[in-house]
Amino acid sequence: MFAFSKTLRLLVHWLKPHKTIPQTPWRAEKHWDLAPLRLAILFFGLALFGFGEALLIQSKIGNSPWSVFAQGVSLRTGISLGWATLITSCVVLLLWIPLREKFGFGTLANALVIPLALQLTVDHFPIQSSLPSGIIIALLGILSVGIATAFYISCGLGSGPRDGLMTAIHHRTGVRVGRVRLGLEVLVVAVGVALGGHAGLGTLLFALLIGQSVAISCGVLSRITDR
Repeated sequence: MFAFSKTLRLLVHWLKPHKTIPQTPWRAEKHWDLAPLRLAILFFGLALFGFGEALLIQSKIGNSPWSVFAQGVSLRTGISLGWATLITSCVVLLLWIPLREKFGFGTLANALVIPLALQLTVDHFPIQSSLPSGIIIALLGILSVGIATAFYISCGLGSGPRDGLMTAIHHRTGVRVGRVRLGLEVLVVAVGVALGGHAGLGTLLFALLIGQSVAISCGVLSRITDR
């Protein structure tokens, strides 16, 4: 009983959410400070992010908000989901210009690697045919996106197109980051659904759990690299 209690306390300690971006040994001081280890971690995180997004799509219970939009664009234009995601990222980057947001290597890598990983996973991972399996796969996708986010943001090579748009609007308007993110995601889901994208239980689970998934992942990564 004592051993179980000790294990439980240790687990709670390791899974305690982190309030900030972890200061890892590989974190860059500048957005274009490229090093082999840093690049490897960045590409791993971005590929895992695309994989997680694709799992939500293949769960068939609802995509993440931006994938709802990308899927809607894909259905309306006939292009692949990966291309729709890439084009969406490029359009979002264009919105950075009037907002005077600066991009880094990680920003460009985000726009390219995530759509590729997403498309590869969608092409090869089976679509779920039942609600229980769909929920499990969606939760696994949310976990993957959380872990991926912790890895790629810890590199310090620049935020992704969507995150950069969120912070740029926050800085220019003074509106709280949380409200800006909520407004953007409600907007893209609404437009995506109108275009035919799939929103549902998975979309709701993503909205409710992604923050904690990222915070817990950042905490674990911080504690691992502190040792």
